[in-house]
Amino acid sequence: MKRLSVLGSTGSIGVNTLGVAEQFKDRFQIVGLGAGANVDLLTKQIVQFRPRIVSVLTADLADQLRKQMTDPPEIYHGIEGLIRVATIEDADVVVSALVGAVGMIPTLSAVKAGKDIALANKESLVMAGKIIMEEARRQGIQILPIDSEHSAIFQSMVGHQKRDVRRIILTASGGPFLNVPQERLQTVTLQEALKHPRWEMGKKITIDSATLMNKGLEIIEAHWLFDMPVEKIDVHIHPQSIIHSMVEYVDGSIVAQMGLVDMRMPIAYALTYPDRVHLGLPPLDLFRIGELTFYPPDRKRFPALDLAIQAITLGETMPAVLNGANEMAVYAYLEGNLRFTQIPEVVKAVMEKHRIGVAQTIEDILRADQWAREKAKEILRKLAS
Repeated sequence: MKRLSVLGSTGSIGVNTLGVAEQFKDRFQIVGLGAGANVDLLTKQIVQFRPRIVSVLTADLADQLRKQMTDPPEIYHGIEGLIRVATIEDADVVVSALVGAVGMIPTLSAVKAGKDIALANKESLVMAGKIIMEEARRQGIQILPIDSEHSAIFQSMVGHQKRDVRRIILTASGGPFLNVPQERLQTVTLQEALKHPRWEMGKKITIDSATLMNKGLEIIEAHWLFDMPVEKIDVHIHPQSIIHSMVEYVDGSIVAQMGLVDMRMPIAYALTYPDRVHLGLPPLDLFRIGELTFYPPDRKRFPALDLAIQAITLGETMPAVLNGANEMAVYAYLEGNLRFTQIPEVVKAVMEKHRIGVAQTIEDILRADQWAREKAKEILRKLAS
């Protein structure tokens, strides 16, 4: 039986992870849960799974949780609480499903503690990919991807030699604005941006998908996960989201992983690898789907993709700056303080003002992240005035 500690338990990936754990009670035990402010859902999860330790966002929320439970587990809060959940001795696997830069320190802490990682928090590798992957090698632990695209790449590379890979092909649905005229993007509403055509995700990731920044972050993640040069990583728009990604080999063969639009599949594969489990899902009906189509990304309409490629090409502290600026811009948009098309404009402006520094330590990364957020705040204030 694998003992799991789940960071981001009340988010979309966390909820699906717990659903898989509930379906296979003989395989998994939940020993830790890390959440944010959704205390009501966390309370239900605690009652159902009886973890030893949990964490919430603030001390007030921790007090609230203690008061409303008759037999509470150990309850902590903030980043220290997440680190406790990530490093609990009982855990065999840590599911890193937090959204944003907040997931980096707990994920690295879990790696240093010798835990295998089921990774959905792409920002950890975007910001500190070199540091985390080197530490994982030192500890001899596995980092298995949960993102459907990276799970597909991983599955398509099993049994093959990395030296035989010609390129990785990440697929993207194209988001809700794939066929929206460029001039219309200036006035799209938040409600429109949050209506993803294929996946049900949190708000931040959904907006990243709409700008294609999410795919740019996935390029950076794939670079570190699979030790692949960026120039060997391509993006294909695939609106049906049936082929989750592909790997092309030097002999011209392309191995693709296909499946339903359901996150339980990559979650279960990461948790049970090298086994597979029967999830009770219906078979993929290709006759009903009818056709699978592919298009090149429109980089003029969606400049975020090239910003991400530029960031990882420049390297060092620039990916952390990209990520920090993007988080600030997306949250400003979610609060109604920015137009959709201004999100990549803010990111670009921050990147242009950054003097690249070394990224040898987590402290280097954190300083760059903080600088990017402060610079983004300045730009956002000017835009609002």
